[in-house]
Amino acid sequence: MVEGLDERRLRTLLNVGRGLVSQFDQEPLLRRVLDAARELTGARYAAVGVLDGDRRELERFLVSGIDDETHRAIGELPKGRGILGELIREPKPLRLSDISGHPRSYGFPPAHPPMKTFLGAPIMIRGEAWGNIYLTEKEGGEFDELDEESLVVLAGWAAIAIDNARLYERVDSRRDELERAVRGLEATTAIARAVGGETDLGRVLEMVAKRGRALVEARSLLILLRDGDELVVGASAGEADTAAGERLLSKGTLTERVLSSGHVERLADTTGKVRPQLGPLGKGAQATMLVPLTFRGRTLGVLVARDRLAHGPEFGEEDERLMRAFAASAATAVATAQTVEADQLRRSVNAAEEERGRWARELHDETLQGLGALQVLMDSALRVGTPDAAQQATQQAVGQIREQIEKLQALITELRPAALDALGPEPALASLVERARALHGLSIDLSVDLDYEKGRHPTRHVPEVESTVYRIVQEALTNVTKHARAEHISIDVVEADGHVRIEARDDGEGFDPSGGAGGFGLIGMRERVDLVGGTLTIDSAKGAGTTVRAKFPAPHRPTEEPRTFQTA
Repeated sequence: MVEGLDERRLRTLLNVGRGLVSQFDQEPLLRRVLDAARELTGARYAAVGVLDGDRRELERFLVSGIDDETHRAIGELPKGRGILGELIREPKPLRLSDISGHPRSYGFPPAHPPMKTFLGAPIMIRGEAWGNIYLTEKEGGEFDELDEESLVVLAGWAAIAIDNARLYERVDSRRDELERAVRGLEATTAIARAVGGETDLGRVLEMVAKRGRALVEARSLLILLRDGDELVVGASAGEADTAAGERLLSKGTLTERVLSSGHVERLADTTGKVRPQLGPLGKGAQATMLVPLTFRGRTLGVLVARDRLAHGPEFGEEDERLMRAFAASAATAVATAQTVEADQLRRSVNAAEEERGRWARELHDETLQGLGALQVLMDSALRVGTPDAAQQATQQAVGQIREQIEKLQALITELRPAALDALGPEPALASLVERARALHGLSIDLSVDLDYEKGRHPTRHVPEVESTVYRIVQEALTNVTKHARAEHISIDVVEADGHVRIEARDDGEGFDPSGGAGGFGLIGMRERVDLVGGTLTIDSAKGAGTTVRAKFPAPHRPTEEPRTFQTA
């Protein structure tokens, strides 16, 4: 049929064909087809109707030549009845000199521009009808055979271009799926690394929230942790309107159903009847996905993703699949961090109880027995009843009271030395070392070099750092005097590069750190160093002494108290 086309039409068709096959976006591709059809045939109006999945009616209808105001006035677009439906029933070219003369003509709705002449051709892709091209109102007369032939060729070009565009969309969609799968694997791997490398629950929750939100491209993501009948916001990422630590009731809500069933819930519309079931979680959200955090059959909480930003707001099956895999690794990380946190709390409680027991023994063995001896002394003097006996007992009592006062002062100093608050760690450590020398006869070398600014208004470290410096040295001395049987201990406290480094070396018996030895004193040291973001290492071996090393950041604070003490 192409032989009948003139050179102008052939050239136009070739140029249009080249342009169409290089276009992979369907919307502009169809617009270009409509423009080319009007140019080739002289039609005033052109339209493309796209068939639905059953190929029974039109699901999309694009027009060219009708202005926006007229388009709005016409109202609902055609579904494929009347003349348009004829090409759906019989997918072959149709040319009419007068639309109204056809037996299937239904007429036009109000505000529709008048149309008389008609030309239509099907767009066939791989032997199946995909849609139709419709032309009306040819300038200067009726559509002829050359117009029909041109439209059939154009429809063929369009079919090839649309098929290529659909293939490209599928490839592009598959690429996006693969990229998301890779991101999901990366996120899951990151969480898996957290299980072995990160045990701080707060940091694990923060990472899970950020990675999970990025994985499904959500507007926000919340982690809700189970706590009895309530849910606690563990962490959030994105545009979240709930803060960490906030408590939400789970009873009677959708989250309770997710917790009990262990199944994912995807809600495409949270603006209607389901909003009350979400409670505060549904506020401002159009779509929501709730994913359980399940570890070894126990549901720890729920991940709540709200409003997908790309191609959303609804979450699809692929989002659910990715989040299920992600939640499995996240639940393992959360459970591990929770276990570590519980163990740390248990050790801390045990260490505190051990410390209380030590102070109780000190009070019982020293102060209480001294007061008991004083009572016996005074009772004896009262029984004798002579002035000489009373005077002698009084003198002895005064001496014993003075001794007990000194012991109580020493005990109070160990609990919280006044010099630490008033003067800083250097004089407090010097006093601590002097007491240890006097009480235990140890040879102790102390070197303290903290980076305080000289002048009328020196700067001190923040209280947490000063307290940590003192307690680490104090605990090191306590361990040596009680367990190491050492004769000498060397202690260095140095500040450099914004960090304090403490090293305590003794020549005692030593122990095997891998065997869990060391008692609650070392546990307390570790916890103190952890609280200020530092590290603690212990090198020891039986018969070779022990070296304790601590390093932690040392931020300063302004203070108006002049530095009046210099360590010798």
